[in-house]
Amino acid sequence: MRTLLLPALLLGALVAPAPATAELSPIEKMMVVMAANLSDALTLPGRPESAIALDESRKPAEVLGFLGLSSGMQAADLATGGGYWAELMARVVGPTGHVTAFQPIQFHSDKSKAAWDALLARQKGVSLQTHPLENFTAKPESYDFAIMNLTYHDLYTQSEKMKIPRMNPDDFVRALYVAMKPGGVVGIIDHVAKPGDTRAIAESIHRIDPGVVKADFERAGFVMEAESEILRNPDDDHEKLVFDPAVRGKTDRFLMKFRKPQ
Repeated sequence: MRTLLLPALLLGALVAPAPATAELSPIEKMMVVMAANLSDALTLPGRPESAIALDESRKPAEVLGFLGLSSGMQAADLATGGGYWAELMARVVGPTGHVTAFQPIQFHSDKSKAAWDALLARQKGVSLQTHPLENFTAKPESYDFAIMNLTYHDLYTQSEKMKIPRMNPDDFVRALYVAMKPGGVVGIIDHVAKPGDTRAIAESIHRIDPGVVKADFERAGFVMEAESEILRNPDDDHEKLVFDPAVRGKTDRFLMKFRKPQ
């Protein structure tokens, strides 16, 4: 497992003049193309102000650059919420790719339904599928890329009010493994917790120990390829509820890149 410098290189490609292609290695050429796609995705008009306001905290260019999303990919946005990542990803994968946004029915509120009605009206190349949180399924070997932002910990929760039963997260990760193409990448972002009772922590403060996530994915067969520091915040003590005004929107978050072996 490595911590990569791709985000810094990618940002440099976004602002620096492009060198002559003859001077670039194949990997550098790929990075220049990727940077251009990500820049276009962020700067094209049409995204709502509520989504744009999240960019500073979520760092989408750096995150998607680190994970390696590119044109033509079949991508999945897991537990999509209002579709923040799905919309950006659809712009990056372009007309030769597609983004499937998966929404647990327990999270599909009137607010998210309205957000999705608007998103589907303005953005091509994206579709929405709803499913029970406890029953994620997709066709085998469908996706080159998947992302799950700030919701993996929910697999360790249960709620009578929200009709979320006690789940075995291994079932979800195994289903995701089946859904990914060989060589496919999964990016997981979540709020950092200290080691402890995973279910109690997830239910009380909506965080998770990164070591638990790593073990879950490796147990299913994924390989952890890299981890990025771009969303980390050393000032977060890992003990506050993520909705606490003192940390909301600026929690310490891990970003892991897993790959399904070829």
